[in-house]
Amino acid sequence: MSETVLDVRGLSCPLPVLKANRVLRDLPEGARLRVLATDRASVSDFQVFCRETGHALVSFADENGVFAFTIKRRAQS
Repeated sequence: MSETVLDVRGLSCPLPVLKANRVLRDLPEGARLRVLATDRASVSDFQVFCRETGHALVSFADENGVFAFTIKRRAQS
């Protein structure tokens, strides 16, 4: 399955998480979303977001000041 990429570089909290949530709602179960952000607060924001929503934070990397998150969409309950 391919990955959807969401570029929210330059946006500040809470916009990266809000935009990611909107995209995740339209993805099928198990789909992956790669989010590119520059707001340092997004590191903890995405951890909390995934823990609270049930989506899986598959990976996180700091790529020269760009934070890359890969999130796997949860199954519907």
